Amino acid sequence: QVQLVESGGGLVQPGGSLRLSCAASGSIFSINAMGWYRQAPGKQRELVAIIGSSDSTNYADSVKGRFTVSRDNAKNTVYLQMNSLKPGDTAVYYCNADQLKVSYWARPSNYWGQGTQVTVSS
Repeated sequence: QVQLVESGGGLVQPGGSLRLSCAASGSIFSINAMGWYRQAPGKQRELVAIIGSSDSTNYADSVKGRFTVSRDNAKNTVYLQMNSLKPGDTAVYYCNADQLKVSYWARPSNYWGQGTQVTVSS
């Protein structure tokens, strides 16, 4: 069984910082891309940042220059450093592992974490 477990969410004042972590556990052979999505109340889930297996990155325009995504392949872990947080960043943040294979012969699948709440408020 593959599980993605996020940590690091919480309440922070505008201008503050948070660091999210997401560790994938279980039988894992390889992961293509890992990333972060978020969903605010009444809105659709949206991409925040994604990092490929070769460390190529892509960010939503709204977070460019403030958020940094990174990964530790040895630990199957992805991080999201969030700086200069704004109230508009308030959302549930979800970790995603794309094209994860549990063995060489297995079909790749997509996995999601359970989500972690980030609230930016004074």
